[in-house]
Amino acid sequence: MDTSGLDLLRTAVLLLDESHRIRHANGAAEELLGQSRRQLAGQPAQPWLDGRDSVLKTPLRGQPWVWLIEIPVHQGGHLDDLRQARDSQAAQRETLRNLAHEVRNPLAGLRAAAQLLEMELPRDDLREYTQVIVAEADRLASLVSRLASSGQPAAVPSVFNVHELCERVLALIRLEFGERIRLERDYDASVPDMRADRDQVLQALLNVVRNGAQALAEATDLDAPALHLNTRILHQPMLADGQHRLGLRITVIDNGPGVPEALRDKLFHPLVTGRAQGTGLGLSLAQECLQRQGGLLEFDSVPGRTEFRLLLPLDLA
Repeated sequence: MDTSGLDLLRTAVLLLDESHRIRHANGAAEELLGQSRRQLAGQPAQPWLDGRDSVLKTPLRGQPWVWLIEIPVHQGGHLDDLRQARDSQAAQRETLRNLAHEVRNPLAGLRAAAQLLEMELPRDDLREYTQVIVAEADRLASLVSRLASSGQPAAVPSVFNVHELCERVLALIRLEFGERIRLERDYDASVPDMRADRDQVLQALLNVVRNGAQALAEATDLDAPALHLNTRILHQPMLADGQHRLGLRITVIDNGPGVPEALRDKLFHPLVTGRAQGTGLGLSLAQECLQRQGGLLEFDSVPGRTEFRLLLPLDLA
């Protein structure tokens, strides 16, 4: 990874390996910590933090603390890996959109032919077969429409309250799943109104929350399925399009079975799903919606706890 650009930042940056040991420190971090990058290399990062992961204990210019950006190298958090993954997903989505356009017309012809055949059949038991063809053609047509429409340009940004949007999503989930799933929330009251593409943020959040709710609903061995939603302000987050002064994190947590290990590296690719009834489009489209806003979607998952984080720049109203 080319780290030369990090020395242009006034913010201290530490690159960490999978053991949370310091792999690289930029010039601002050297000045702040009073050690050279060679001295810092290999040291555990935790002793420099005050327990909040991204806040240093060491004062700088009279300040009691300073925000620190951590980029875990093993998670591909640096911009090179992020851009490569984004470009790869964009190429896959474009291929699928082109395929969707090619499939749409023959699919409509197949459905029409099945309907004409049904009118000529003499017995109801034979018509069941044509009805299956029509129903499956309709299902595929819906899938094709979603694939073909996923590249629409973003709408004009608007000003909105994030928590009102969260409550709308939870209300929709409650209507769909009833009392089968316990819904919890923990909102940061200091989050201000933000300026962004409201429809895109709503779609991304709804896709993620519904994905978690569907995983819970399909897990037959859970005694108390629960879905938790919380919001937090981020200071100096590194997002898809670079560093921002402020950001917003919306976290969606469920206590379901977790993401299968085999799917974790490609979970945001189109048509990839671990659910029997899934289409594999929800998370892919959610990632695309957030990337249009300069944000990103990330996750961690173990059996019993899956956490998706929607990260957005907080452009104040």
